Amino acid sequence: MRRHGVRTLRRLGTRTAAALITTALAVGAAPPPAGASADRAGVAPSSLVDPLIGSANGGNTYPGATLPFGMIAWSPTSTTGDQTNTAAANGYSYDATRMRGLSLTHVNGAGCHPGAAGDVPVMPFVGDVATSPSADTKDQVYASDFSHADERATPGRYTVGLASGAAADLAVGERSGVADFTFPADKPANLLFRVSNSLNGSENAHVDIDAAHRTVSGWVHTGAFCGRRANGGENNRKSYYKLYFSASFDRAFSEVGTWKDATLSPGSTTASGGEGYATGADRAGRGSGGWVGFDTSSDNDVRMRIGISYVSRAGAEANLRDEIPPRASVDQVARAGARAWDRELDAVRVQGGTPERRTAFYTALYHSFMQPNLISDADGRYVGMDRAVHRLSRGQRAQYGNFSGWDQYRAHVQLLALLKPTVAGDFAQSLYNFARQNGGVWDRWVHVSGATHVMTGDPSAATLATFYAMGVRNFDHEGAFDSLVRQATVPHPDGLSDAGCPGQCEGQRPNLEQYLASHYAAQDACHCWGGAAETLEDAVADSALAEWARLLGREEEAEAFADRAGWWRNVFNPDATPGGGYVQARDLDGSWVTPFDPATGTGFAQGTSATYTWMVPQDVRGLAAAMGGRETAAARLDGFFHKPDGSWSLRGGDPLRYDPTNEPGIHAPWLYNALGQPWKTQATVAQIVDTVYGTGPSGLPGNDDLGTMSAWYVFACLGLYPRTPGSADLLLGAPVFERAVLDRPHGTGITITAPAADAAHRYVESVRLNGRAHDASWAGPPLTLRGGTLAFGLVDRPDTRWATDPSGLPE
Repeated sequence: MRRHGVRTLRRLGTRTAAALITTALAVGAAPPPAGASADRAGVAPSSLVDPLIGSANGGNTYPGATLPFGMIAWSPTSTTGDQTNTAAANGYSYDATRMRGLSLTHVNGAGCHPGAAGDVPVMPFVGDVATSPSADTKDQVYASDFSHADERATPGRYTVGLASGAAADLAVGERSGVADFTFPADKPANLLFRVSNSLNGSENAHVDIDAAHRTVSGWVHTGAFCGRRANGGENNRKSYYKLYFSASFDRAFSEVGTWKDATLSPGSTTASGGEGYATGADRAGRGSGGWVGFDTSSDNDVRMRIGISYVSRAGAEANLRDEIPPRASVDQVARAGARAWDRELDAVRVQGGTPERRTAFYTALYHSFMQPNLISDADGRYVGMDRAVHRLSRGQRAQYGNFSGWDQYRAHVQLLALLKPTVAGDFAQSLYNFARQNGGVWDRWVHVSGATHVMTGDPSAATLATFYAMGVRNFDHEGAFDSLVRQATVPHPDGLSDAGCPGQCEGQRPNLEQYLASHYAAQDACHCWGGAAETLEDAVADSALAEWARLLGREEEAEAFADRAGWWRNVFNPDATPGGGYVQARDLDGSWVTPFDPATGTGFAQGTSATYTWMVPQDVRGLAAAMGGRETAAARLDGFFHKPDGSWSLRGGDPLRYDPTNEPGIHAPWLYNALGQPWKTQATVAQIVDTVYGTGPSGLPGNDDLGTMSAWYVFACLGLYPRTPGSADLLLGAPVFERAVLDRPHGTGITITAPAADAAHRYVESVRLNGRAHDASWAGPPLTLRGGTLAFGLVDRPDTRWATDPSGLPE
């Protein structure tokens, strides 16, 4: 048994993983933080997390080892017999029990297949390396089956036993990891570094083996997020980051070798070569890597320490030194990681609910805190969107990447602002830094530090305005506001490009000159994914900018953007169907695009008119009036959630009804509050929480989309939901826990009590806000900004009187 020393480690340049390891060693199996014992009966929140939730049913989560907002995410790449593809968008599907490596980076819940990253798969291989692993195009030789009975995933740690007899036990810091690989004692034992085999391929890759110093290092030059998708894929098959790695071992190598394409070179210590970004036969058989072998006849356990960096190999080595002591064990690092997760997850302490509900809740919170992701090294350096090396801005603690803006601005960014405002501010500064490095252009989907242009609208404006409204101040808010206003008012040449369209149009405010002239995005001239969707997205973004301008005291801009926030009306056709009006695409000449029915996707992005018609969160009153009044709108909303026979329709698949798997309509259950029928919000949210979400690998309804669907669930369980981007207002529902404490900075915590909360009591009869009766289905900025208490009285049947006074309805 090894003896291990300990030393100190910094987190984000100010605190170290080694300090966590030191603490973990000192306390052994330490109790959870003080506040936890009162609300979870002494159970550490990390122990309630199941990282396998969402790993099937299209959730596209990954089960591997990662820390909150960390850079490294060490998780399996699975295979179904094609080395250029994986079983799911993020490399792992619970239903595929064969893997070809344990990759160092992942993105949680991205929907493109493959999604992103999956860089540098490291594979423990039992047997002689006799042919090039890149030539094993069907993953028949250099992959292995495994059983879920031999797999265990916990926050910060992942363990798996392979059918080959090898096993891997992984634990991580923020930019580094440690692994114990075990092998059968009587068979050849090798580790493959498949440096070129990122999920979407690679432009180039390189490996160096230094037997004298027992190290393997290298890099991969890659990117290509959504590169395989049909719409716009060719435009995005490009490289925009390099991931460097440096691995060291506790023992000498018994053999070394490399390969490139089909050529195997035993004894070689260096190789280079990428796979390209093509699909199928055009990529199969290409790529490079290296392997190291070990004599396991007397000791079959190989320990590897590895650091990563987007800056340089030296940065990877420094990150490893900074975070993980030379003799630290997997157990020690894992214990430190669990405590790191406990500190973050302790932001919400709940009491009551079933064990399954608590597991689903804390796993959703865990998934919400998996991003944004560090891209800066421990010394504060990072590679920007201009591919140059930068240092953190003054006062900034970390540079973050991975911004799925179109998804995240609807729920995830609000949860981040509410629970982790310092991270939110650093994230806001990160996005502003990227924009300044990108000629003033804010990209709507940033992968690592690369602009991918994926989706539609201007989510950066909605995101940063939301952060500011919810009290986040640790970023250059004046500079960021001015920059976003320029993007929304000054046409950019990219706005006339069709490159990447429809899914990855280059223009971030496409054909802005036409939009400003027509007051809507014309379907036949917008250079966007869909004119109707673009108009609605821009109206939401402009509403958020208007609210931000008011908070900054810039009234002229506030009025201008408030007017633009109402341009959604220009794509609402009151005569679209005999049964009522719908949002509908229209051409430059003003004519409506026909033929039309509410199930059409023409003019929309990943949704239909039936869904997008409700996407006016900034002006629900106006939308209801356009439909003929609140009662008419509520009746139509009933039909959105129910089939004609009255049964629920909440699982998706019906173009006329609610789709919980995608973002444009996820706010819709909460619209009843503004329509004066809040008991229907309570019933609908309860039905979704109870039947659409759950535990187990299929516990998410669809792509987690960088924590968005998980954030929705967290809010729903708390009985809260953000009213609209750019606002600090919170809509009220029915909590599922008897008590929840939101532990927020500077004495601004929020305590939510609902003593009667259980499966039978899902309706609100009364609310007390800071001890006073509150007859409104929403709470304004004081609760969000200063904290307070919400006490819910719940009953077992709808209360049709509470919060129905028209004068008190949310906007």
